[in-house]
Amino acid sequence: MAKLERPSKYLALLWVAAAVALLGGGFVWRAAGSPDGARGADRASIEGVLHEQQTAWNRGDVESFLEGYWRSPDLTFSGSAGVTRGWDGVRERYKKRYADRAAMGQLEFSGLEFRFLGPDAALVLGQWHLKREAGDIGGVFSLVWQRFPEGWKIVHDHTSQAPAS
Repeated sequence: MAKLERPSKYLALLWVAAAVALLGGGFVWRAAGSPDGARGADRASIEGVLHEQQTAWNRGDVESFLEGYWRSPDLTFSGSAGVTRGWDGVRERYKKRYADRAAMGQLEFSGLEFRFLGPDAALVLGQWHLKREAGDIGGVFSLVWQRFPEGWKIVHDHTSQAPAS
């Protein structure tokens, strides 16, 4: 009878080990895939950059607004006037199009949608609205973000003006 007990003890031990492995593995998988896990922190970081941009814009500080962009000649901005390349080009575009506080107005972002494209890349869709004395304007944007050692930066911006709905 001792021989019959021994395999059942091993089988019981095997079942316990399998259960521990499955439960432990499931916990790790849920933590990594959870929106409140790493992706939640990444989303909060990107939202923080957008909030800093909105705040800078609303105080008329284009230079600080541009800190959310990748400072590189490979940065791209697409809009109704075509493609602008490089951080310096994007800076010049903003300075020309929004030459003073009246043109800048008060910026608000809304309707943000996040899609993470990998561990260090994200796509964010949303709407923008400028409240101005000369007339409100707004539209939609899609921003491609990349994580760098100094944080998340916009590497491509496609912004379009849309008629008021």
